[in-house]
Amino acid sequence: MEQYEKMLSQLQNGEIQSIEINKDQFYEFREVLVKHPLFKHFRGEAKQNGIIIYTYLEIPRS
Repeated sequence: MEQYEKMLSQLQNGEIQSIEINKDQFYEFREVLVKHPLFKHFRGEAKQNGIIIYTYLEIPRS
């Protein structure tokens, strides 16, 4: 869980461009993501084979 918080912080700060999460990690990652104060700033895009790519948006999604 702490690993995911660090990844979200790095994404938010621009240290990394995206986070790649596979389907085995999804529920654990999402639990951390929805508790994040800037939850609406993170965008997940589903790819093939259960991969989700998360990016950070300056303007929150609605």
